Amino acid sequence: MLISSLQRKASSMAFPRWIFFFLLFYGHVSLSIGNDVQEEEFSEELLLKPFPDRKVLAHFHFESRVPPTESYGRHHHLFPKAIYQLVHKFRIREMELSFTQGRWNYERWGGYDPMPSNNAKPPGVELWAVFDVPNDQVDASWRNLSHALSGLFCASINFLESSTTYSAPVWGFHPSSVNLRYGTLPREAVCTENLTPWLKLLPCRDKAGLLTLMDRPSIYKGFYHSQRLHLSSTEFDSTGLNTGIVLEQTLTVVLQPSSLGNEMTYSSGPTLQPSWSLSSLFGRKVGGKCVLAKSSNVHLHLEGALISQLNKNEKFDASEDPWNNSAFELSASPDRIIEESNDRSIFYEFLMENYSDSKPFSLNFVWKSPLVWTCPQAPLHASRFLMGSGNERGAIAISLKPTKQGKGLQTANIDGDSCSLQVVVFQVVPWYVKVYYHTLQVFLDGQPQPLEDIIKKIHISPSEDKISPGVMELALRVPCDVKLAALTIEFDKGFLHIDEYPPDANQGFDIPSAVVSFPDFQASINFSEDTTSNSPLLSRLQAKSPVVSYTEVLLVPLTTPDFSMPYNVITITCTVFALYFGSLLNALRRRIGLEERYLKSKAAKGNGGLPLRLSKLYARLRGRPREPPKSSSSSSSKAKLLIKVILVAGIAVAWHYYNG
Repeated sequence: MLISSLQRKASSMAFPRWIFFFLLFYGHVSLSIGNDVQEEEFSEELLLKPFPDRKVLAHFHFESRVPPTESYGRHHHLFPKAIYQLVHKFRIREMELSFTQGRWNYERWGGYDPMPSNNAKPPGVELWAVFDVPNDQVDASWRNLSHALSGLFCASINFLESSTTYSAPVWGFHPSSVNLRYGTLPREAVCTENLTPWLKLLPCRDKAGLLTLMDRPSIYKGFYHSQRLHLSSTEFDSTGLNTGIVLEQTLTVVLQPSSLGNEMTYSSGPTLQPSWSLSSLFGRKVGGKCVLAKSSNVHLHLEGALISQLNKNEKFDASEDPWNNSAFELSASPDRIIEESNDRSIFYEFLMENYSDSKPFSLNFVWKSPLVWTCPQAPLHASRFLMGSGNERGAIAISLKPTKQGKGLQTANIDGDSCSLQVVVFQVVPWYVKVYYHTLQVFLDGQPQPLEDIIKKIHISPSEDKISPGVMELALRVPCDVKLAALTIEFDKGFLHIDEYPPDANQGFDIPSAVVSFPDFQASINFSEDTTSNSPLLSRLQAKSPVVSYTEVLLVPLTTPDFSMPYNVITITCTVFALYFGSLLNALRRRIGLEERYLKSKAAKGNGGLPLRLSKLYARLRGRPREPPKSSSSSSSKAKLLIKVILVAGIAVAWHYYNG
């Protein structure tokens, strides 16, 4: 009976178990179908570009995408969990963080194409973020975000929590300036401690794919190094256009290649460019793609000015191989050649899926003839410097000088017979540099101009001592035929408390870089055909972005106190107190009677028996008894002791009186 009952029970449980397996299989199939529609994506790309000044640009681009949380959920396979938590914790709509060492050379490396406009950053750390929170919670979200990023990237970003280090731009820095905060740390050092956490956000890190080229000594010995993290999210978009989160990580390095063998030669005319390869630049080869990457490509970009120079010198024959001609030679044949429709620049694309550890990829670029060309530059070259001398007053000057390409880019607004170029200047000044905004002057070709004729829009937020920095946003209309435009503004140098000085105060204090943008000019690369579907990097280059450039970081010397004086005062005070208390304790603890007897016995032993015998003999000859030696009275000893105590006490009282 027991066995039959167990059999009936097992048969009754068979139907629910069958339903359970059916539902599990159906859920797995439906989940697979849903993932075919929306899934996480990761791509890695590398852009190589030779510069006219014998240097090479290496731009690493990584992009991670995750679908919206409503449809995909909170568990991810490729997207970094730390970034996802930051977005939802602080409700971030857009954010950008950059660590930069060196300064981008706009005159030699260009300033008009999308590469410098998006990836050329000021020295140190730059952070800006747009929050989707009420206005009264923006500052709290900014402070918490700075602390979180400081721990995530092993940097001093937490210094940006102070209200004296960040600002709230209105319209001069970013198009969407609602709930925007901006801060910089110009003196922040960049090292491998910042690069390692940046690499950990990628699926393959530096173990596979293009990241195997991340040789630290090769990267940090370059002339320019900038690692950037850009984040855009539509998780909190109320319009319903929720596309998820897009994380863009870029690493831009400008390297000086060493010659390959004896390929580098010199002539009396133009100098032959040094030949280079991936192995000579990074000391490594690429052993295939990252298995988690949807696309893994290497692009070699030859600018339109270089191609025009090749065509002009008849060294680039279309009948020859595009990668092996009389001008240069590539060691590997590209998988695809992409031409730009505007200035006819060329992109050579290499697919990493065709390579592996047994067949690594190493591109060799060998120059065969010397060439001279220039990179496209912004309409105006912006530079900034200090005026004046001394530790009391000074002035900040920003000069705008037209470039060679800028003279031919007169596509600005034309009203009647007058042509003008719009320039937007965004400047943040620390609170201890007290700027007098009413002293703002504008000069065109050395002549002062009325402000209302040049400045079309202005927003000024004066600084408050130890509370907030000063912010100046200007929209200028500069004539197209101007040879030199300059802006000057005067300031006074403030005084800091001794606790507010940094350890290297005598070096000076930094004024962050000013941001100069040209809204009339949009930097983009237009391709002749739709070739950007599988390349996020090419899509990014094709998107239009305003031409932006950063000026130099200014070093302002302020009046600094003598930091050695506290040490000197402490030292001499301790010395006087030691002498005072030492003499006082010595005088209070001395026993005069015992010391006198000890000194007498010591003197008797030291003199020996001969003086005593002579004194006795002399007394007998005189017929008188010998008189003992006279000892100092106790009263005289006490008087001397009292004089010493009074003297030491007088010295101590006088010292305290004269030193407050």
